[in-house]
Amino acid sequence: MSVRIAMWSGPRNISTAMMRSFSARSDCHVTDEPFYGAYLKTTGEPHAMAAEIMSDMDVDWQSVAATMHGPIPDGKTLWYQKHMSHHMEGPISVDDFPEHCHVFLVRDPDLMVASYRQKNDLRDAKQLGFERLVEYHGRISEKMGRPAPVVDSNRLLANPERGLRALCQAIGIVWDPAMLSWQKGPHPSDGIWASHWYNAVWNSTGFGKPTAPSELTMLEQQIADECRPHYDDLTRYCI
Repeated sequence: MSVRIAMWSGPRNISTAMMRSFSARSDCHVTDEPFYGAYLKTTGEPHAMAAEIMSDMDVDWQSVAATMHGPIPDGKTLWYQKHMSHHMEGPISVDDFPEHCHVFLVRDPDLMVASYRQKNDLRDAKQLGFERLVEYHGRISEKMGRPAPVVDSNRLLANPERGLRALCQAIGIVWDPAMLSWQKGPHPSDGIWASHWYNAVWNSTGFGKPTAPSELTMLEQQIADECRPHYDDLTRYCI
């Protein structure tokens, strides 16, 4: 039986480390933010390497979605798709993936803001995708008839094996100890943007320690505080 996992998160949520974890499985193919190029083309957001990203990948919403529904590459039985909720600014949404297993990855907003500011200009809460994560979680949970699984980044970092075992159980796949470590450096599955965003993961061979809080500016704290009710809402459903 094949399983397609749509892992929804915002930026700076250990989402790339989670992708690495699944890529370490011999039965799993991973895809890195397939709608990033379409998002940049639609919004004109001034992200680092925006022109290179749009040139490198499919920027047609419908075409990307069709690919995510297609055969799992390389003859694998598991397909881990890393999706950013804030990328979904076009005609495609969570509703267009009814056959996927949907999981939601969250991180404390204070920690997220402190990490994001190191890589990109942070102007408002919308860039972190929390509101859409809550919206998508509600829609998927309603269709499932039960709460969709949520993973909290710092809780997982405190005990990766326990967290990953719980995740595998929640999505109905067999636990694989290989998920606890990976090869250091760039991986073929990384998006072209990896050289800007993934330096910490490139230097890792496994999950790091839980992140400690950092001091935020007044504007940064305001943004984090705006996101917190959404974060608190989602963490009620943590596995």
